[in-house]
Amino acid sequence: MEFDDALKALIAANLARFEARQGGGETGHGAAVAVVVTEEGPGADLPGLPAPAHGQTRAALLLTRRAQHLRRHAGQWALPGGRIDAGESPEDTALRELEEEVGLRLPFSAILGRLDDFTTRSGYTISPVVLWGGAGLAPVANPLEVDSIHRIPVSEFLREDAPMLRPGPEADRPILRMPVGNTWIAAPTAALLLQFREVCLLGRDTRVAHFDQPKFAWR
Repeated sequence: MEFDDALKALIAANLARFEARQGGGETGHGAAVAVVVTEEGPGADLPGLPAPAHGQTRAALLLTRRAQHLRRHAGQWALPGGRIDAGESPEDTALRELEEEVGLRLPFSAILGRLDDFTTRSGYTISPVVLWGGAGLAPVANPLEVDSIHRIPVSEFLREDAPMLRPGPEADRPILRMPVGNTWIAAPTAALLLQFREVCLLGRDTRVAHFDQPKFAWR
């Protein structure tokens, strides 16, 4: 999928008509993440990712691998984000955490909209904020929080084998993963990526709150 103004307009229009389900951030267990749309550029660095066509500039999302020394969710895939501080909106938090974790300062005008809040097994309600990062970003990982930064082409989230589902401990909550290259990303991040695909790229009102996480991601 090409990274261009037409894609930006498509995502903005789809988010404008989508009624995101929000709530939970005021409980003290709120977090926000930045879903940053940018050009692929360098940094995907994953086995199995197809090369772009000659002269093509592909759209990508910015993802990270959490630092291995962290007490919670060490080494797991994540979108830049963190706890909502007192007095902050989810949008404020997403922009602040984006700068703190990967050194990118984007203006409030970069915000395109919100996706549904997602409550994790550990009790956090995550508010995803979609941002147009534009071209020429130069993210730098904060080693206190991030081991590596990856620009994953959005085409990966449109694959025929996505999403990957298997039964969970509760019959009505299948465990969700999203394939990327030769590996995969688990919920809750996978749930946000799936809804980004469905809402922002395909214009569908797909909900993802019922999907479960693998047990390793519960804490």
